Formats: sequence, C-alpha cells, structure tokens
Amino acid sequence: MLDTTLHLADPDAFYEALIDMHRDLSNDESQLVNAKLILLLSNQIGDMDVLREAMSMARGGVAASVVTSTASV
Repeated sequence: MLDTTLHLADPDAFYEALIDMHRDLSNDESQLVNAKLILLLSNQIGDMDVLREAMSMARGGVAASVVTSTASV
C-alpha cells in the first residue's frame, strides 16, 4: 500500500533541489533526468504493487486537466 504520509523533513528544500537538478538543461535533457530519477527511486521502492498504485495516483486526472486547460485557451 502506498504511504502518502509526508516524510520529508524539509519539503521546500527537496523542491528546490529538484528544480536545481533541471537548471540549464534542455527539455529533452530534463525529461531524461526525470526518467532516470524515476527508475532509481522505483528500484529503491522495489514493490511492484506500490509502484502501480503510485503510477495510477500520479496519472489520475492528468488527461482531464490537460484537456480542460487547453479548452480554456
């Protein structure tokens, strides 16, 4: 079961580090770095059920929000 309890001692520091990781990268490089980070963290988690739950949660509502934001333009 996916645990969504906040475990980050300093969420703002994590977000800043995540943004810094992308600094000065092209869009393609940024997407590659994201993919590598996802694979590294997925390996750390190691539980396919948890990973599937996280993927489902991450995808939830994304397609609808893209259509909605595009329609309002």
